[in-house]
Amino acid sequence: MIYELRIYKAMPGRMPDLLDRFAKITLSFFEKHGMKVIGFWQPLVGNNSELIYLLAFEDAGHFERAWKAMKEDPEWLKARAETEKNGPLVENVQNLLLTPTSFSPMK
Repeated sequence: MIYELRIYKAMPGRMPDLLDRFAKITLSFFEKHGMKVIGFWQPLVGNNSELIYLLAFEDAGHFERAWKAMKEDPEWLKARAETEKNGPLVENVQNLLLTPTSFSPMK
């Protein structure tokens, strides 16, 4: 397994819209394209404009295929455009691909 950690910084005032898009739209596309969601988090203290989540993939090939399929999915592109009709929701995205250590409880 490999894991992808993503940190989204929402545009000012757009966090409620970003959370709404994930809850009502994005999660179904993750499922459609075989992305396993481990969890979503928001900072408890400090910057409340960040959404952090972790996805699991079988291997690097699975990661590449899943994201390629989602980025090219016409239904996703339409839904994303609709949610951004009043402007972008995300200022920037950070992502890290992670592999478990030999002593990690998650493999």
